Amino acid sequence: MSSPDSKALPSASWLRTVQAVLWSFVGLRKGADYQQDLEKLNPFHIIAVGIGAALLFVLGLIALVNWVVSQPIVL
Repeated sequence: MSSPDSKALPSASWLRTVQAVLWSFVGLRKGADYQQDLEKLNPFHIIAVGIGAALLFVLGLIALVNWVVSQPIVL
């Protein structure tokens, strides 16, 4: 059994993981928030959310380019 002195850190939610990954994409992050994320976030969740966000970003760029290319040129 665990002793009362050993306190488990509560895990962060998926929303907190998505928020951390999106801030990382932008490149803005406070040092204190970064340290807190290191303690609480699950690395596998970060990888999954990062891959998903990158995929959505690339698909969004592809859709934007296809939309721009299909527009008639008006001068």
